[in-house]
Amino acid sequence: MEIKNYDFAGKKAIVRVDFNVPLKEGKITDDTRIRGAVPTLKLILEKGGALIIMSHMGKPKGKVKPELSLSQIKDAVAAALGVSEVKFAADAANADAEAAALKPGEVLMLENLRYHAEEEGKPVGIDKEDPAYEAAKKEMKGKQKDFAKKLASYADCYVMDAFGTAHRKHASTAVIADYFAADDKMLGLLMEKEVAAVDAVLSNIKRPFVAVMGGSKVSSKIGIIENLLGKVDKLILCGGMTYTFAKAHGGEIGTSIVELDKLDVALGVEELAKKNKVELVMAPDAICTDGLDFGTMTVKPGSTIATYPSNAIPAGLEGVDAGPEAQKAFAAALKGAKTILWNGPAGVFECDDFCAGSKAIGDAIAEATAEGAFSLIGGGDSVACCTKFGLTDKVSYISTGGGALLEAIEGKVLPGVAAIKGE
Repeated sequence: MEIKNYDFAGKKAIVRVDFNVPLKEGKITDDTRIRGAVPTLKLILEKGGALIIMSHMGKPKGKVKPELSLSQIKDAVAAALGVSEVKFAADAANADAEAAALKPGEVLMLENLRYHAEEEGKPVGIDKEDPAYEAAKKEMKGKQKDFAKKLASYADCYVMDAFGTAHRKHASTAVIADYFAADDKMLGLLMEKEVAAVDAVLSNIKRPFVAVMGGSKVSSKIGIIENLLGKVDKLILCGGMTYTFAKAHGGEIGTSIVELDKLDVALGVEELAKKNKVELVMAPDAICTDGLDFGTMTVKPGSTIATYPSNAIPAGLEGVDAGPEAQKAFAAALKGAKTILWNGPAGVFECDDFCAGSKAIGDAIAEATAEGAFSLIGGGDSVACCTKFGLTDKVSYISTGGGALLEAIEGKVLPGVAAIKGE
């Protein structure tokens, strides 16, 4: 069922959103995720429905932690929805009375779902190596189904609108869908947009297709890289992972981050790129330093900052950003692209001294988008780059889901989507 065609009049809708927003002293510092869900939530209210909102916050791992209570954000949610009050159920597993009393136009928010270990469905307090683990896991899966059934009992229909957790088979993101008829479960507007954006990049490709993959480790991105090498025309690899490539060819990388056990993996990526006739672009030079304080993201006074070839970095120096020649190469590779995917920065962009590489990528993507390209930005760091450089309105789509987007790009089925579509 498509949400725009569903009749919510007089019905209670339980909606899984991703309100795992950053807080500082109980105040929201970035409300992007709340704003992203507002169209879906308002649509339900405007159609005469009552809202039951559920989300997680942080990683309480089955324990009640007041600093991770969703009660801290209910007033902000009320303001975003334009309602006078968002009611609150302090226990997601025992909200029968609050749900039963809910009237059309009213909103109820459940407490942090992850206060209950059943939400994630993982045994707590037992190691995987323990002989009793498998039995505990089986028992927990049964409890997860019971928790999902209880959540479902509060409402007449279910809406999945949390793309950021769509890659998790949790009680509220996938299992709950089993307790609703096919016509009473649907994707929210945000989820529909996310799925369409991924489809535009991976299924409805307009060429040239250029992907930009950054990050510190080859190992964390290898599945995605291998999948992309069967789809893209050009692949820009940047960030810390590229020093593993330099090392694989015998280069000197100083104290730069490296995975010495993945040198063969790096060489394998290069071979696969050649086989698939994909142009692989990596930084020929790097901005290096011996004084970056990762705690404060500042450079210590008197530190060295210099540019060297990426494969000839002196001992004691660390590559922390793409150099001037690399910035030109990245921009040239993105010129004329019609489909663009960006995940991961080119350096330690949080430090103003080392954000030029990431900014060069962002500016080039914005320019290509203005010339007609479809650009999808995903992953927290890439999104943060767009925000920092004022590019959020200059790209086609910014995904709210980091892990979910990466798994979708990797070709994996997302449980949160499959549960709705019956896949």
